[in-house]
Amino acid sequence: MKFISLPSAETRGLAFYLAMEEYVARHIDEPDCFFFWQVEPSVIFGRNQVVENEVNIPYCREHGIRMYRRKSGGGCVYADMDNLMLSYMTEGDNVGFAFNKFVNMVLLVLRKAGVEATGTSHNDIMIGDRKVCGTACYHLAGRSIVHSTMLYDTNMAHIENAITPGHEKLQARGIGSVRQRITLLKEHTPLSLEQLKSLIRETLCTGERILTQEEVTRIGTIEQTYLQEDFIKIL
Repeated sequence: MKFISLPSAETRGLAFYLAMEEYVARHIDEPDCFFFWQVEPSVIFGRNQVVENEVNIPYCREHGIRMYRRKSGGGCVYADMDNLMLSYMTEGDNVGFAFNKFVNMVLLVLRKAGVEATGTSHNDIMIGDRKVCGTACYHLAGRSIVHSTMLYDTNMAHIENAITPGHEKLQARGIGSVRQRITLLKEHTPLSLEQLKSLIRETLCTGERILTQEEVTRIGTIEQTYLQEDFIKIL
């Protein structure tokens, strides 16, 4: 699997990385591609979600948390520079197979990090009874994009206050808060986040494909589809 890199290391907005997934899936001639990324505080909600039901918009505006709608389904997640976003692009039309392959790859990495984790029928990754990784998929003709938020660490106040799942959803899981649903990877491994990133790349990838500046410009064009009113709320 090829690791996809940008020609420069600066952190970009979340919409850019969603666009980068699309570009790689559509234009990079490799059966399997992968990259990871980090962003400033952001909330990402699924394509079918009603943002007002899932996101505390006043809180996000007050604390400078960006709000984005992605093109995949699934639930609402919070991301910041202390956790890790994973992007996997693979050929084929079998979405279930893509999900299963991705989850097993992440489980392999976590086992190497000394973490006993398991997958669920909903493609979540759990440590005990708490989630450490959630996944979602966006399918294109002949390709699938699977992306995931790995909770290495995070701003707990933001994750508790920016995301507002309904009481019924929490009650169905027998819990009272978002904090009771999740765990942080740093509590289960001695690896730093940078060491974890190295382990992920070494375990999953052979070879690298560095995007050109021209390709970055083309990704910027795709990014605009995520910056339209239907897909994003900007402060």
